[in-house]
Amino acid sequence: MISVQDTIRSIVEAETWAHRIAQLRLVPQRHGTGDHIAVYAEVARELYLPHLTPDFAFIHVAPFYDRDHFFAAYEAASQKTQGFSDVSEDTLSRVLMECPTSLLVFRTILGLTKEEFSHATVLVAANTTGVTVTPSVIDAMERTDPDRPAVSVQSKSREKLEAQTQALARTITDVMSRSLFGPPPASMRLKQCKPDTDQRWDSVRRFSEEGVPFEVFLHQRHYGGAFRQVLDATSSLRGNMIEDAVERLYKEHGISFIRTGSHNQAEIAERFEVRVTPAPDFVVFDPIDGGLRAILECKGTNNGGTARDKALRFARLREEAVRLGGIPLLAVLGGIGWARINDALAPVLRDTDGRVFTLSTLSAMMDVAPFPTLRRRPD
Repeated sequence: MISVQDTIRSIVEAETWAHRIAQLRLVPQRHGTGDHIAVYAEVARELYLPHLTPDFAFIHVAPFYDRDHFFAAYEAASQKTQGFSDVSEDTLSRVLMECPTSLLVFRTILGLTKEEFSHATVLVAANTTGVTVTPSVIDAMERTDPDRPAVSVQSKSREKLEAQTQALARTITDVMSRSLFGPPPASMRLKQCKPDTDQRWDSVRRFSEEGVPFEVFLHQRHYGGAFRQVLDATSSLRGNMIEDAVERLYKEHGISFIRTGSHNQAEIAERFEVRVTPAPDFVVFDPIDGGLRAILECKGTNNGGTARDKALRFARLREEAVRLGGIPLLAVLGGIGWARINDALAPVLRDTDGRVFTLSTLSAMMDVAPFPTLRRRPD
């Protein structure tokens, strides 16, 4: 009987992708289920782990989060309040009308997200203004050019905008005075109990005039998360990096495919009888008979726990691929989260029969069935 180590070597030393896949498919026949994870994990460690891309080292360029936009908003907020010394409700309302982008600075001072700040206006409206401001309006105001008047934001009437800026100013005032939320529950504290707002506007003025001690700056990064806001805001772009690369590869080689999304789920289900929801990220088909030839899923994460959870998706897709006649299931993975092997990368290897690729090995996909027979031939 062949040993686990012999099986691992036969897979690792396979000369072609076809041979590697064939050897991986023999694992259930050669070994009991208790040995499967050892085989898949060691193969993953030797053949796939070295190719994972450490994309955690990079962030997308996002103008809204870059210094130029924020510094311009800060300069306007500081100048129009005389260095945050004139922060009456009326002044704040006027500043927001004259320079809606300044809302970004005031909201950041409060330490609230757009959604949280919007809900705070609901709390204020219940007792006073009767006017609420949605996250989309807040976002539109914060993204305007500092020299653009508020009346042009989303083409709303001046009267409504005045009411909204008054509601925003009242909300800022109530949050800073700590009269809006009430006392915190035991073992908790208000978000405004932080160095730059600990003494309300006095702290803001002091930090504005004297600067921020470096240790306080670093602690905020430690406490609030390094690059957390921009990473959350660009998460879809980061996710699209892998799918965009696959799409470019397919177009370059003339592969017939459909990249799926919320807009074409029904089409995929009707045309190819794919029942799993959501549909896999890509379906590959034969341009001659229109038959489904492969399905592919892209997953990127830098968190091991998230990779473990995402791996479960491939088990469902494996069942669907079998139901559809045993068509190949492929995976393109990115991020160091997949360095979690035993319950993340190894199961994906099992469910795809080893058809796992990264951005650095993506071109090798064209050597794996069914792509050699689907590639566009020279005229």
